[in-house]
Amino acid sequence: MDTKLPDSGTTIFAVMSALAIEHKAINLSQGFPSFNPDQALLDLVTHYLNNNGNQYAPMLGVPALRQSIAEKVSMLYGRSVDPDREVTVCDGATEGLFSAIQAIVHPGDEVIVFDPAYDSYEPSVTLAGGKTVHIPLIVTTEKPDFHIDWERLKDSINEKTRLIILNFPHNPTGVILSAADLDVLADIVRDTKVYLLSDEVYEHIVFDGAAHQSFIRHDELWQRSFVISSFGKTYHATGWKVGYCVAPPALSNEFRKIHQWVCYAVVSPIQHALGDYMARTPDHYAALPAFYEEKRDRFCALVSESRFRFRPANGTFFQILDYSNITDEDDVSYAKRLTREIGVASIPISVFCEQTPASRKLRFCFAKDDDMLVEAAGRLCQL
Repeated sequence: MDTKLPDSGTTIFAVMSALAIEHKAINLSQGFPSFNPDQALLDLVTHYLNNNGNQYAPMLGVPALRQSIAEKVSMLYGRSVDPDREVTVCDGATEGLFSAIQAIVHPGDEVIVFDPAYDSYEPSVTLAGGKTVHIPLIVTTEKPDFHIDWERLKDSINEKTRLIILNFPHNPTGVILSAADLDVLADIVRDTKVYLLSDEVYEHIVFDGAAHQSFIRHDELWQRSFVISSFGKTYHATGWKVGYCVAPPALSNEFRKIHQWVCYAVVSPIQHALGDYMARTPDHYAALPAFYEEKRDRFCALVSESRFRFRPANGTFFQILDYSNITDEDDVSYAKRLTREIGVASIPISVFCEQTPASRKLRFCFAKDDDMLVEAAGRLCQL
């Protein structure tokens, strides 16, 4: 068979989760919480399952849910968006990302991503006939966190550049953008025809008093942006696979042309429940930063006596640990060996990069119950 994705194998998330099951390891690899959503939300799902919420939802999404999303966008980012023309509910953020890429990328177009880059981006670009251009995030003495090399980005844009994909708060490194970063990006793309795809699924998980800088907030960037978010990360329900795309009318129209043929409609009772829950508890997400910051701090404190080196994450529910002081083994092999030998599963960072980075880093998910974090950290500290 002449495959369309010759370089694509089984995703590392499936590989590491399967290995964790096989060896009965503590799974800190795939990014899902070990705890349930709010019982009130679960009760609403049950209610709509039993009360006529089981037929096709509208292609755009349940109206009450789109209205709640629009109200949240207005409250958080100060932008009034039309729930009928600018908000589309999608089958998880991954479908939203895929549909946006298929809508905007044509054969021969170039799409810029920043390594480490989430692994669904490049296959979607390839299927659209585009070429993915990888720009590594950098670490400098002056700025020791991962960050965008703006000069390299500027130099990489040419007449073939169609789209730039950004993901902040960033998976896997946990770094965030500042308001000044958005202004720099606006300067770079101002006189181009480049579109932006902003993956903001961790928008509510930002630490140390910082504010998430959504592209929705920025007047200039908003005009050329698809902004993707997810209910899975916000409500501890990653298995529901419900997300949404917010974009100006012209972009939403193109997005929907693809979305309707990818999944048409998203699971109805959960949409009804989410819309109802958001109307009843519109500020639920306000507690997320403190909730996950406490877990980040606990996990970092627990591994502080280990041989791993780290800088506490600025956002997301992932922590990067550098194992350079332990071994020179490549990160894929080491992650698998830790899963087999000490029973702690993680994700190697090199799988998110076009070229294997020189540093030795693994990603650990701390969206877990405290006893799991204590046990996993204890095993890591024994290395």
